[in-house]
Amino acid sequence: MFNSKKWHFGTSLLLTLGMTLATATPLISNPAMAQFYRRRTFIGNQQRQFPNNQQRQFSNNQQRQFSVARIPAGTLIPVEYEEAEKIVLSPDESMRLRLTVAQDIRDVQGRVIIPSGSLIEGQLQPVSDGTQFLAEQLIISGRRRFRFDAISRVVTDTEQIRKGADAGDILKGAAVGGAAATLLSGITGDKVIATERVLAGAGLGALAGVLLGREKAEVVVIRPEEDLDLRLRSDFALR
Repeated sequence: MFNSKKWHFGTSLLLTLGMTLATATPLISNPAMAQFYRRRTFIGNQQRQFPNNQQRQFSNNQQRQFSVARIPAGTLIPVEYEEAEKIVLSPDESMRLRLTVAQDIRDVQGRVIIPSGSLIEGQLQPVSDGTQFLAEQLIISGRRRFRFDAISRVVTDTEQIRKGADAGDILKGAAVGGAAATLLSGITGDKVIATERVLAGAGLGALAGVLLGREKAEVVVIRPEEDLDLRLRSDFALR
């Protein structure tokens, strides 16, 4: 005989079980739905984390940027030469030189990067139109050394020396290169210049032979405080 109570109970049980499976199945067995939920979770995590990561990255980059003290290319470096008021060279002569920074050099934040009194080593050397100083090394506090890429303007000022002239005015307060001293000695006949300024055997005999019988010669006259201010050719970074 048909039992209605059992039938209703069984039907309810089946409906409950079916609804439970219908709800759970997409989450467990449907790959598309599982992928959707994974993607939504990933995007949510990414949105929460990205601003913090971006902020940390910006802060680190900013910190690294400001930890490097930098003076840009084109900056002018005023210098002095403490050994003499002027330098006299022959037109084809090179000369090692050590200059002194005349004032503090600061970066864009106002920090002193190159203190006044720092030393710059380099060389005066002939170029096509005159003589120019090429910096090679910066010395800070007497011990910290840095490669330094800077040059002076090209100095074209010269003075002509004639035979028999007194070289005293030219040499007053001057540092004289060895070749220039020999040149002046050969033209003016001033042997004191040769014996005081030229090292023994340093080309003196050859120069004397070339100068024999010449009536005049030309020397380059450099005034460091006017002529040798340096301009950076590339950025100088101090870490």
